[in-house]
Amino acid sequence: MRAVIQTVSEAEVTVEGASVGAIGEGLLVLLGVTHTDGDDEVRWIAEKIWNLRIMRDERSASDLDAAVLLVSQFTLYADTRKGRRPSWNAAAPGPVAEPLVDAVAVHLRGLGAHVETGKFGAMMEVRSVNVGPNTILLER
Repeated sequence: MRAVIQTVSEAEVTVEGASVGAIGEGLLVLLGVTHTDGDDEVRWIAEKIWNLRIMRDERSASDLDAAVLLVSQFTLYADTRKGRRPSWNAAAPGPVAEPLVDAVAVHLRGLGAHVETGKFGAMMEVRSVNVGPNTILLER
């Protein structure tokens, strides 16, 4: 599982012009899933996202009760080593990835996070204002 996490003052996901998820101060998380991911990765990444001290004054989202906007992003598993066209073979297919992305959201909510999401598999527009700028890559 891979996540790109950005601290934001605001972020929003729209699909076909309609907002499907929006937050104020918090974390924008782009999440990619590979074939071998399962419950252990779900728990680890959700807990890491919620407790990582990357927000203002070296505090975590859990310290600040900050919101999380979680957006599925299969392109995090692009393989660009050969040619000019990325390979997506390392990205888990939708039937595998979607339940795991949903499970990360459920686990975050269980930890106390307010979680908004994008729409799995949709062509999304993601708008954000990155604070810092601060961008972290997590991988397990």
